[in-house]
Amino acid sequence: MTEQMYRNHYAPLQLPAPGPHYSDPEYPDVDVAIIMESTYPYLKGGVSAVVHDIVCENPDLTYGIIHIAWDKNSPHEDLYGMPENVKWVKVLYLSLEVNRDAFAEACDPSALRMNFAERQALTQRLMDGFSALIAGDVNPLWKLYDEGINPATRSYNLFGLFGTREFMQAIAGLGFFSEVPFGELFWKVRDFVSILFAILHERMPHARVYHAHTTGYAALIAAAAARDHGTSFLLTEHNLYIRDTVNTKLERNMAKPVTTDYAFLNEEREHPGLGPVTLDERAWSVWFVEMGRFCYPSADMATYLYPKALEEARGIGAPIDQMNEGEKDRAIILPNGMLIESVAEAYYARQAARARILAEGRGHVWRFVFIARVVPIKGLTDLIRSLAVLRDQGLVNFHLDVLGPKDHLPEYYELCLRTIEELNMGEYITFHGTVNVRAMLDRFDLLLMPSYNEGQPIVALEAMAASIPLVSTDVGGMSQLIDDVLVAPDGHEIGNCGILTIPGDIHGFAAALRTLMEEPSIYERYCVNAYDRIVSFFQLRLVMDRYNTIYRELGKLPPRAPEFDPEYDGE
Repeated sequence: MTEQMYRNHYAPLQLPAPGPHYSDPEYPDVDVAIIMESTYPYLKGGVSAVVHDIVCENPDLTYGIIHIAWDKNSPHEDLYGMPENVKWVKVLYLSLEVNRDAFAEACDPSALRMNFAERQALTQRLMDGFSALIAGDVNPLWKLYDEGINPATRSYNLFGLFGTREFMQAIAGLGFFSEVPFGELFWKVRDFVSILFAILHERMPHARVYHAHTTGYAALIAAAAARDHGTSFLLTEHNLYIRDTVNTKLERNMAKPVTTDYAFLNEEREHPGLGPVTLDERAWSVWFVEMGRFCYPSADMATYLYPKALEEARGIGAPIDQMNEGEKDRAIILPNGMLIESVAEAYYARQAARARILAEGRGHVWRFVFIARVVPIKGLTDLIRSLAVLRDQGLVNFHLDVLGPKDHLPEYYELCLRTIEELNMGEYITFHGTVNVRAMLDRFDLLLMPSYNEGQPIVALEAMAASIPLVSTDVGGMSQLIDDVLVAPDGHEIGNCGILTIPGDIHGFAAALRTLMEEPSIYERYCVNAYDRIVSFFQLRLVMDRYNTIYRELGKLPPRAPEFDPEYDGE
């Protein structure tokens, strides 16, 4: 079968017969094991907030958290106050320093107990498995996992192969690595293999559903654990992890596509001073793209936040068409949700503010807000320059409040301060650092999001629920939130609640702000639409009920008890 045929028809996933039920005495069986990379419950952020909503809004299910961290210096404080239905947190460390002794023992070639011919044959099977993966068939690699890695089923130790000359010679013979010095190649391969060892060398606690929130190491753990226990793997893509990780590594525009033909590796570099793609950059790019290509077909279901994400995922190797060719779609849209009551005070306070804006007209002093980490991907320096354009055009009736941590990338925060000083914008901008955003929402008129990459940010939903319009770049799921015409359950159409601009377009963003500052009637229409869009499409209880239904279907659990149903009225 040719590669093109594989792309049109992925090889069906072959699953082993389920073995005896395995329970870990330290980690009791749960309905759902949620796998997180360096986020919940030890780091605040949008994905962590969604996961906390999932466990809190579904108290009729039990959860475990598999948290992937780098090393033992990573954060370990529960920042959310996990509810009682979260039964445990299991932390896995990727760092070789944490796993050094066990890894060295596993990679000892003598652990294989194979002669030269057997090692050569196994090496060839592994190379063939990589070729099959590129062509669309994940089964040969899964078979090697069952035989040589899964602690429950292995008959030999595949990690021992990675320390053999036969394996290294085969890797060195690939065109990709043909000019790399052997010593350098050895250490690069060791980096990758040590990560595989860290996440795959031990059995995971039993769960009916393994729910990964990134298509990276979390998805690999979820796929392997579900295969081991004969249960289900659910993948949620809050954003396209593979694309974002590769673009970050290559210092590309975060909105640029990443595809399995690797054409992006041959593009001219965007930033002056960057030379050709290095071996390290190329190797890590291939690592993440192929990891995605391996994990996607193993998912029993995948959820995406917005419709465009399905097309973007297809380009990275997700078999969207195959997942949706049966009676029931397995690649679906499941947006984030907002608990409207949580910002009710801000919503009611905003009614008076909206009336005041209409009364004051062009004389109103606008309160803009930027709510995000102060990091390059969020585009704050672009926003500062856009506001300077407004100032230079004579529009000075505004102030920007920046809410969000400043210490994630101190050098970028310093760049923002220098930009403010160079443009003489100090009187127009205030940094507040990390604050209680919901407690401050009613102070602001417009949420500004000049980002280069977004999924479906919770902060945008919160602002809309408080009837605050947005000016944003057209990235990720922002068009669905802001601009797409939505048809409400009662049949009426809901228009846009803000303005979208091109990422990096300083003058376009300024023009969008000017439009709303000079046309309060348009602003008021956007306020009404913002709230209407949340009420009709993005209510938290509806979204969480869908998660509950998915968990029960995949986990072969009975239907939800009536008292836990959001629509239950007690009768």
